[in-house]
Amino acid sequence: MIESAYIHIPFCNHICHYCDFAKFLYQKKWVSKYLIALEQEIKNNYQGEPLKTIYIGGGTPTSLDVSELEQLLKIMNTFHFQKEYEYTIECNVESLTEEKIKCMRAYGVNRISIGVQTFHSKYLKNMNRYHTKEQVIQTISILKKYGFQNINIDLMYALPNETIEEVKSDLCDFLKLNIPHISTYSLMIEPNTSFYLQHVTSIEEELDAQMYEEICNTLKQNGYEHYEISNFAKKGYASMHNLTYWNNQYYYGFGLGASGYIKEVRYTNTRSFTNYCSYSFRLEKEKIDQKTKMENEIILGLRKLEGVNMLLFKQKYGRSIESVFPISKLLKEGKLQIQNGYLQIPEKYLYLSNDILVQFIN
Repeated sequence: MIESAYIHIPFCNHICHYCDFAKFLYQKKWVSKYLIALEQEIKNNYQGEPLKTIYIGGGTPTSLDVSELEQLLKIMNTFHFQKEYEYTIECNVESLTEEKIKCMRAYGVNRISIGVQTFHSKYLKNMNRYHTKEQVIQTISILKKYGFQNINIDLMYALPNETIEEVKSDLCDFLKLNIPHISTYSLMIEPNTSFYLQHVTSIEEELDAQMYEEICNTLKQNGYEHYEISNFAKKGYASMHNLTYWNNQYYYGFGLGASGYIKEVRYTNTRSFTNYCSYSFRLEKEKIDQKTKMENEIILGLRKLEGVNMLLFKQKYGRSIESVFPISKLLKEGKLQIQNGYLQIPEKYLYLSNDILVQFIN
């Protein structure tokens, strides 16, 4: 059963130097055309299931003006919701006004994700970001005033020339915001981004690992559960939508460049604005065979601290994990462990999870 939908809004007020998602600068003349196409894609494909999660990402959804944002949220009313649901919109502080907050609240949005990244102005400038610490504090205060309690903020670390002391400073300031969810990202230099074209290089891997360890220890000491490699939440605030991905469940993907997974088919939408607005939505589809599905179950599931439920795996695929994958060596080395019926990567090895997964799948 499909219980989740991701919706992509590609417009931005400015382009971050690290971003490789489908995005372009906001121009009002394009928005209405895009939203009409988005509504058509949803009508063509949504089968009426009651959804547990909706996630509107980008781009910057709040780059839309209030009337455009309301138009988008009216389109979202096409979806049916379960009684308990999570409805998230990604926001940037620079474009999130009190009027937009009131609009989102009126249409049932109940979770906000804010791209803060860092409070150090020199790094924000390097990223082509323009908010200040004071703006973030004020925005979160307004969100809480209108009843938003389920708030995520993004922390980016391993920035060019960043020190571990600066990461500690960011963590201290983030904790003062008293929000229930923090997502963390080590800067990746992706092709076709401004950082890549500027020949920006990543920091030393050892320092990156030290920063990750500092983040994990600090957040856990302050009441956050480390429930996924990059995500930390107070009790009851883990991201229901992202757990859809990590549990290898079906989900819709709507919008430019969006991906979805429905009935053993993974698909990706075109990144061509012209094609999308001509209702030529799909770029490619891939039928997922049993072997690939089992691999995905492991690769995604081992991102969670809880790991992969071994009994559920056997019920879904008719085979035990150990009969499909060579786990004995990694278990002996302590890089995998079995706890309460779950196969998991011990927390001390999470930073090396990619290396472990390569060994696991190969």
